Amino acid sequence: MRLIPKQVESLWTLFTAPTIWALHFLACYVTAAVFCAKAGAAPFSFEAMRLALGAVTLVALSGIVLSAYLAWRQWGFGSGDPPHDEPTRKDRLLFQGFATLLLSGLSFVAVVFVAVPLLFIGACQT
Repeated sequence: MRLIPKQVESLWTLFTAPTIWALHFLACYVTAAVFCAKAGAAPFSFEAMRLALGAVTLVALSGIVLSAYLAWRQWGFGSGDPPHDEPTRKDRLLFQGFATLLLSGLSFVAVVFVAVPLLFIGACQT
């Protein structure tokens, strides 16, 4: 009997949400830094950049929520309480699902924290 579908039995799922956060972090900070360094040379406004980064934030949060759902499914929809410390394949998969779910939650909060300055910064400081 298979506990979870084959497509989520990879260790790479553990790194999905933190990778999405890291890419989001880079996208936001590099875009804002380049835009502000060019000081008005960009063909779009600061508001357009904020909206674009807001869209990137929504895509990142959606990816993290999907990762969390897959982790929750791998964890057995929360059917088994931690710790999953037995030396069996089932417990290893449950532990990986639980750890991925926790990392997804942490990454979700981190993406929100990275995006908060988009709400408060009105323009570049020169």
